[in-house]
Amino acid sequence: MFTYLITKILPLIFSPLGIVLILLIFYIFSKKAKFVYSAFLLLFIFSNGIVSGSLWRFLEYPWKRLDYNVVDTADGIVVLSGGGILPVGRSKVIEWTDPDRFFAGINLYKAEKATKLIFTGGASPLSLNRPPEGDLYLNEAISMGIPRKDIFTTYRVFNTLQEAKAIKKLLNKELNSSQRKIILVTSAFHMKRAKRVFEKEGMNVIPYPVDFKTTDKHSNALRNPLKWMPNATYLKKSSMAIREIIGRIIYGS
Repeated sequence: MFTYLITKILPLIFSPLGIVLILLIFYIFSKKAKFVYSAFLLLFIFSNGIVSGSLWRFLEYPWKRLDYNVVDTADGIVVLSGGGILPVGRSKVIEWTDPDRFFAGINLYKAEKATKLIFTGGASPLSLNRPPEGDLYLNEAISMGIPRKDIFTTYRVFNTLQEAKAIKKLLNKELNSSQRKIILVTSAFHMKRAKRVFEKEGMNVIPYPVDFKTTDKHSNALRNPLKWMPNATYLKKSSMAIREIIGRIIYGS
């Protein structure tokens, strides 16, 4: 729990909004205008589309969306958590935050790229009453015609490192072999860190990035005046990008 909270709190502190709040606190105690000017400048920089778009291009480089046919076969298709939740109430219908990871795993399986479809049991230690995300994916995959015997899920995991360790244990048990070649499905911005973490656990990773956030060319963005205007959405995107950069630093990738 403590480690989980630290990994969540640190990115908040070093996010643009977190630094702005710190600068404003410094101003309250020092009454020095430079802290207010710095806070204003920081907000302006990270709340425009040019900066947020550049950050996301950096995170997603050099990945490109791949056709299923060009992907090599592997021992298993590993779909990382982060795309669906079970909402509050009695309904058992998944609310998709982003379905790309799930559907990419399904399509790779149907393209016969592996005979095992593996979902990680992503969860939060602060919401233990919710089922792991892998359980939700499993039921959805069965409803789409994937045989139950070919679907696997891990135990509850709270971060990418735990996902990698859980997948390693599962593959050792199921394959009983040192050969662990996987197709790793996750968001493009997360792929570099995830690939590095899984490789450190001894797996041979075939990356299959999805959920791309950048759409237009950088040159087109520069000519769009709306991209230069401060916007809360761009601030959120910049904060998410910085969070991933911090994750890369922590994991050494």
